[in-house]
Amino acid sequence: MKAIVVTGATGLIGRALVGKLSARGDEVIALVRDPSRAKLENVELVRADLEHAGPWCDVIAGADAIVHLAGEPIAGKRWDARQKQILRDSRVESGRTIVEAIAKAKRKPAAIVGASGVDYYPFDHGEGEFADEPVTEIDPPGDGFLARLCVAWEREVLAAETYGVRAVCLRTGIVLAPGGGALARMATPFKLFAGGKIGSGRQRVSWIQLDDIVAAYIAAIDDTRYRGPINAVAGSVRNGELAHAIGHAMHRPAVVPVPAFALKLAVGGELAESILNGRNVVPAKLRELGFLFLHPDLADSVACSLGHTAR
Repeated sequence: MKAIVVTGATGLIGRALVGKLSARGDEVIALVRDPSRAKLENVELVRADLEHAGPWCDVIAGADAIVHLAGEPIAGKRWDARQKQILRDSRVESGRTIVEAIAKAKRKPAAIVGASGVDYYPFDHGEGEFADEPVTEIDPPGDGFLARLCVAWEREVLAAETYGVRAVCLRTGIVLAPGGGALARMATPFKLFAGGKIGSGRQRVSWIQLDDIVAAYIAAIDDTRYRGPINAVAGSVRNGELAHAIGHAMHRPAVVPVPAFALKLAVGGELAESILNGRNVVPAKLRELGFLFLHPDLADSVACSLGHTAR
């Protein structure tokens, strides 16, 4: 049994991860803003403002591992200057505070596993000679807002290595999950027979099923070979292929595209740019480490996540 501190425990990945950790007998301590609203079972709840040190930092000293998932939803609101600062602070400042608590702890955790994203990498713009060039963990970062955010986010978590703590950053793509997340939003227009590709549909979308991202976090907690940045994706497909898989699973056509200009009007130019472009991210390190995906097939993953059976 391990004592594991989890931030972001009420999020899509967090809830599933906490459930798995509790089920295997681990002691889970969730750092939350409001314990009365967290509604997590078999978990010790500790009130915490992660961007500022406080009494909650004491739980760091007794932990075997820390999983840092907290962060304001990327697509929750339009990106004005204030929202960008919130997105940054909720990830970067919270990571810094946690690592500062690690530095002061007499008994330090063995590992910290932090979230990151495939937005770390530059766009391939979906066309041209390098559109399908595989992107691995050794590739350099991009220079857009999300890329810079991922660089700063990872830097804070990886700083734990300075104090002898193994640090891992899982660069995650779209998580295909039942009942929530990006897939639920993408599936909504299909229910109305109005689903289809976004923009050209040629942009790459990196994806992973919820069961697999949870398994990746658990492997990163347990396996000392996991270290540094790791692409936590099962694969990468064209947006049009993903739309077809959603339509097939829901027995709906995928013939009503979302024009690029409409998306930009709806969510703003910068966020739209991140949706209309992509990169062919591959799980090079996970393959090297022998990680076994439970859902390596896109059609199966979409169908499973939408509560259907792939045919």
